[in-house]
Amino acid sequence: MPITKDELRDLIDELETHKGRATELITVYIPEGQNIYTVADQLEAEKSTAKNIKSTSTRKNVGNALDKITRYLKDYKKTPENGLALFAGNISKIEGQDDLQLWDIEPPMPLKTRMYRCDKDFILEPLREMLAISEIHGLLVMDRKEATIGILEGKRIEVMQKMSSGVPSKVRAGGQSSQRFHRITEGLTRDFYKRIAAEMKNIFYDNPKLKGILIGGPIPTKDEFIDGQYLATRLQEKVIGKIDIGGSDESGLKELVTRSQDILFDQEIVREQKLLEKFFETLGQRPDMATFKEDTTRKALEYGAVDLLILSKSLNRNLIRELTKLAENINSRVEMVSTDTEEGQQFANLSGIGAILRFKI
Repeated sequence: MPITKDELRDLIDELETHKGRATELITVYIPEGQNIYTVADQLEAEKSTAKNIKSTSTRKNVGNALDKITRYLKDYKKTPENGLALFAGNISKIEGQDDLQLWDIEPPMPLKTRMYRCDKDFILEPLREMLAISEIHGLLVMDRKEATIGILEGKRIEVMQKMSSGVPSKVRAGGQSSQRFHRITEGLTRDFYKRIAAEMKNIFYDNPKLKGILIGGPIPTKDEFIDGQYLATRLQEKVIGKIDIGGSDESGLKELVTRSQDILFDQEIVREQKLLEKFFETLGQRPDMATFKEDTTRKALEYGAVDLLILSKSLNRNLIRELTKLAENINSRVEMVSTDTEEGQQFANLSGIGAILRFKI
C-alpha cells in the first residue's frame, strides 16, 4: 500500500542519517509497470559481480544486502501500482559489527526512475522530488512535419504524445501548379495544428496541477500555431514562453526545458512575490486575519483557523516538517518561499513563518 507524503518525509529523514563505510549501501528503484521478476533476476546477477570486490568487509556487506533484497522480492507477484523503492545495507556504527536492515517503500506517486546503485549513502533524490512536486508544466515542440507533447514534473520530462503531420515535402508532385500545391500543404498544416491543439486539450485541460505551457520550434511554425489561436482559451492563457529550437522530438523537449530555465525561475519568483505581497497586505490592512510569529501561528493551526501557511526555506527542516504536518491535518494550503527576492528576505527576517486565516481567533 502506498505511504503518505508525511510518512515518506519521515523515512527520507531516517535514511539520510545512515552512512556506509564504503560503497556498500544499496538503493533499488523499480518503476511502475516494470516486471519485478526481471529486476530480481538482475539483482541475482549482481551477486556474482559483487564477488569481485577487493575489500572483504565491503564484499560481505554488499552480498548480504543483495541477498536480503532478493529474498524480499520473492514475496511479490508483481510490481506495486506506484512502483517500489528498496534500501538495504549494514548500518552499524561500530566497525566489525553487523546491523543489516532493509526498508521497502511504495511511494505516494508513480515512480518513474529505474536504478540499482551501491554507494556510501542511499540515493534519495527521486523520493525528495515527490515531496516537492505540486505542479507541472506542459511542453510542446513542433515543426510542420511532427510534434511531441510532454510534461515537466519536477526535473523529470515525460513524453505524452508523438504526432506526424503527413504534410508533403516542398517537392511537388508532377503537374501540380505551385498555387494548388501551396493550398494543399497549408490545409494539411492547419489540420495538423488542430490535431495538436486537440491533443493538448485532452492531456492538459482538466489537469489542476498545470502551471504553464512552454512551446518550442522553428520561428514561423510555433508562431503560426500560437498566433493562430488553435489552443483552447484556458490553455492559450497558460503559455508562458516560446523558444526557438530545431528539434521536434524527445531531444527537442529536453532542449526546450534547458533553454527555458530563466522563464521557469522568473515564474517561480513572480509567484512568490505575489504570494508574499498578499500576506503583507493582509497583515497590514487586516492584522486579525494573519499571523507572523511561531507561537500565534501554532495557535491558529491548533484552532483549525489557517487557510494558507507560508514557510521560508531558510527555516530548520524539522520545524518545517512539524508545521507542515499540522497544516495538512486541517487541510490548509502550505507554500514554501525562498530568500531570492526582497520580499522573501523580508519574510525570513520577520520570522519565516506566517499564515492567512480562515477566521479570526
